[in-house]
Amino acid sequence: MTYLPQEVIRKKRDGQELTAAEIKFMVNGITDGSLSDAQLGAFAMAVFQQGMTRAERVNLTLDMMHSGSRLQWQDLHLNGPVVDKHSTGGVGDKVSLMLAPIVAACGGYVPMISGRGLGHTGGTLDKLDSIPDYHALPDPQHFRQIVQQVGCAIIGQTKRLAPADQRLYAIRDVTATIESIDLITASILSKKLASGLDALVMDIKTGDGAFAADLSMAKALAESIATVSIGAGVPVCCLITDMNQVLGHSVGNAVEVQECVDLLLQPQSPSTDSRLRQLTLTLAAHMVQIGGLQPNYHAAFESAKKALYSGAAATVFGHMVTALGGPADFLERAADHLPRAPLVIPIPAPKSGYVGAMAVRDIGLALVRLKAGRQRVSDAIDLRVGLHAVVQRGDWVEAGAPLAFLHAVDSDSAALAQQQLIAAIQLLPQPPEAMPLVLDTIISQGEGT
Repeated sequence: MTYLPQEVIRKKRDGQELTAAEIKFMVNGITDGSLSDAQLGAFAMAVFQQGMTRAERVNLTLDMMHSGSRLQWQDLHLNGPVVDKHSTGGVGDKVSLMLAPIVAACGGYVPMISGRGLGHTGGTLDKLDSIPDYHALPDPQHFRQIVQQVGCAIIGQTKRLAPADQRLYAIRDVTATIESIDLITASILSKKLASGLDALVMDIKTGDGAFAADLSMAKALAESIATVSIGAGVPVCCLITDMNQVLGHSVGNAVEVQECVDLLLQPQSPSTDSRLRQLTLTLAAHMVQIGGLQPNYHAAFESAKKALYSGAAATVFGHMVTALGGPADFLERAADHLPRAPLVIPIPAPKSGYVGAMAVRDIGLALVRLKAGRQRVSDAIDLRVGLHAVVQRGDWVEAGAPLAFLHAVDSDSAALAQQQLIAAIQLLPQPPEAMPLVLDTIISQGEGT
């Protein structure tokens, strides 16, 4: 049956439940281009404002998953589980670059399909663009071969895999509809289910720098993802983690890749961020456990820790980069290969004090204005700009000492960014109360397809 897009949009705008046939019609229109960008934006806004029922959400997810091809792994006879992790996004969230190699070194297979940045948060795929000649869009057979031989491959979403989501993802970024639980659920799971996973771990961030700004929204998203995944038979572990400060000591693209390389090569160095390391190992442990590689969380954590501290994960990372076209010596000479900004400027603290609250979203937006992210779908990203040596919550900073170092392309943009970043970091006379990194964990084992 043929529907009028505007009438389906009107129905959802007015808060009515869409039928399975109406949702399939809209997803088909997204995929084949018969739905215009304006109509797609209006549909996304209607869903954002009115929400979806569980049935609508499941139908949207499955239709988006079936909008393209699905990866299969059975014919490769892998000797471990196919597992993945997805983050809802945060400022400085670079975990995937280390996590995939760690889990691969533990015996898992990680076919990680990553996305571009959304809003004020960076994207893993944008970071990987910093690596010269890294080919993030291999053909499916080559992708499967790399996963089989290396243990992991982090790539971008191809047109064949959940193409409806690829288009909707880009529209959400520029129409203020990112935070919809329904659209986030469908976007994440359509890609992950199409990847042929045995299990999935979710990092759902909450706080000032997250899409789920409050804990109740983060829990609602975790429950939504768990509910939809149950029907698909994919076990899911959802961790709700804090995003009230920058994750790690860097924000940007090339600077974040460098931080990951530093942590992989020297995980015990005092210069590496303990919070970033802890979150990476925690997520890796849950992937190892839910994939059945270890009998319990403690054993899984120790396995992940050994993979990182022994250098095995670093070796896997280097092999992955080379297999996808990057420099053979990238791991050893990352600083020589990564693009550099012409200006690196310290951002001085206006007074002495302990680092308290961070306006993390404002920090992310300041970097977007420097072109570390996008304001429009068509915007080009400057991979060189960013921050490194960013202070952390609870740090003592003397007046005039750097809150961070800004990587910029000219003095005018740097001056504006400095003002915004100084305003975004609160300095207190007393240390702030410590905040937990993991706030909640929700596990769904699934019911089978």
